[in-house]
Amino acid sequence: MSKQLSAEEARQSLNAHVAAKGLEIREKYGPRIGWTELQRILQDRSCVRYPCEILFDAAGLQQGEFAHPVAKGEQPDTGFTMFVHPLLLLQLERVPPLVLYQLVLVNYGDFASADDAETFGANALGLSKEDYYCALCEVADQFEPPPPN
Repeated sequence: MSKQLSAEEARQSLNAHVAAKGLEIREKYGPRIGWTELQRILQDRSCVRYPCEILFDAAGLQQGEFAHPVAKGEQPDTGFTMFVHPLLLLQLERVPPLVLYQLVLVNYGDFASADDAETFGANALGLSKEDYYCALCEVADQFEPPPPN
């Protein structure tokens, strides 16, 4: 008889899995993952479970978001559109870390947490989680409304 995992054990198991997947991506496509490598990663079903295309359009984004995947249909097999803020079209070097962060939602759905996304992206890029988080925040700050005077 197999033992069922507790919610905490399942969370830890997923985090270990996304860490390993991030390292696999770095080994296969790194050490530097730029726009070209990101396009290849998105086509590789061992890295991205479902078809995913990038669209530079704010239509699928919430206030302050820089990127977010949206399912194209009821079943994940139909693929995802990764909406990326159009301002980033002129900053393609900043897109891979942002998309890598969002790919855990494509691969694992809502069960994936922000911590899983940070683990995955940091490992794929060969950064510490703290450095990766700081890089994400630097880009995200571009999309925050200015503070009131």
